[in-house]
Amino acid sequence: MGYSVERYWHAVYVRSRAEKKVLMQLEDMGVQAYLPLITQMKQWSDRRMKVQEPLFRSYVFVFSNEKEYIPILNVYGVVKFVTFERKAVIVPENQILAIKKFVEDYEHGEEFKMLNNEDLKEGQLVRIITGPMKGLTGRLDTIQNKRHLIVFIDVVGQYIPVHISRAKVEPVYESEMKKIKE
Repeated sequence: MGYSVERYWHAVYVRSRAEKKVLMQLEDMGVQAYLPLITQMKQWSDRRMKVQEPLFRSYVFVFSNEKEYIPILNVYGVVKFVTFERKAVIVPENQILAIKKFVEDYEHGEEFKMLNNEDLKEGQLVRIITGPMKGLTGRLDTIQNKRHLIVFIDVVGQYIPVHISRAKVEPVYESEMKKIKE
């Protein structure tokens, strides 16, 4: 059985807080890799600092083929490829581009006017209504403050937390979800 030489984007699960080190090792090997980073203000007891953190904790995206799976898995910090039925899941190119656009918008502080003033509740389904992730639905996990939320979105069969402006989501009601499924 021959290996596919075509390259596709895949997600690899890595050890906690090892994302940047894994990225550097992959790039040193010549593997095209992508780690979406966002700048956040962090508060410690003695100082405040801007730090770059992964958008998706414990995940790095790699552009690879089947021949490169074993060398990638041998990188210190890589745990496994995200798989479905024992095959590495292909992340569509348009999802990678959407993530890159989202990070770019986030870094430029792109703000959107408040489109919905309803109170959202943790655990509620929400739909992203603007930006590169428009149309995706996820479950609201955390309301960080009046303007920022953490929504879990299904990406490559894994629920990934996305930090997003409250103005970019609208509630999805269970009755609406039933209609969509029918």
